[in-house]
Amino acid sequence: MEKLVSIELKSDFGFFRKPDANNTVNLSYNMLHKPALLGIFGAIVGLEGYKEKGKPPQYYEVFKNLKIGIEPLGHEKGNFQKTVIKYSNTVGYANNGSTYLTEEATLIKPGYRVYALLDLEDDKQHLLYEYLKEGKAEYLPYFGKNEFAAWWEDFQEYDYQYIEKPLGDFRVRTLFLKQEVIKEQKTAPFLDFTSFWENETPFMYFERLPRDFNLTLFQYDLGDSVFTTFGLKQSANIDNLYHLTGSEYYVQLL
Repeated sequence: MEKLVSIELKSDFGFFRKPDANNTVNLSYNMLHKPALLGIFGAIVGLEGYKEKGKPPQYYEVFKNLKIGIEPLGHEKGNFQKTVIKYSNTVGYANNGSTYLTEEATLIKPGYRVYALLDLEDDKQHLLYEYLKEGKAEYLPYFGKNEFAAWWEDFQEYDYQYIEKPLGDFRVRTLFLKQEVIKEQKTAPFLDFTSFWENETPFMYFERLPRDFNLTLFQYDLGDSVFTTFGLKQSANIDNLYHLTGSEYYVQLL
């Protein structure tokens, strides 16, 4: 039996390291991505991380086929505020006795509603379901660095239907993978009635995000992701859509 669940996953700070830097400042992905979320789920149920060079972590082996979706919360048109934090390291073996300085562009109060389609006949996925529902964790989850502890709230379960092709225009609450030029697929902007205290300006947010691990090169596979408050035309080429019963919204689970 499969259950579609979601939680609001939050932290005071976050740093999801990107492989590039900007004038010595290390950069963070703005959005939580699937490989990072699998690590968080692994920590919650007590799975091991990286232990042996050239071998994927236990949490990835267990959860790599899990279908998940990610919706940012408390953002400004898809973006979270950032601050540059400076670190110094004076450990001799790390820097030949000199002081090593580094800077990291760190997310401030990032939050995401994460959706997961869990197979309750799978022992680990069933355990994850129970722990998410009960607010339990074997290891403390964090947003990229262990000093950025994460917590979750507002566990929800959904009735849902897999939809191969929506009938008419549709609205996607999660990030989705861009497979074509989205600009021409825009329809009229829609209102998010959970934000009824203000009118939200329609926008589209783009970010190239890790979507999986490449086990041959041992690096991230990247994909162009979109988050938007615009409705999308029926002709938009977006797969793996699930309709949340009783609402007008869809989520993409990959």
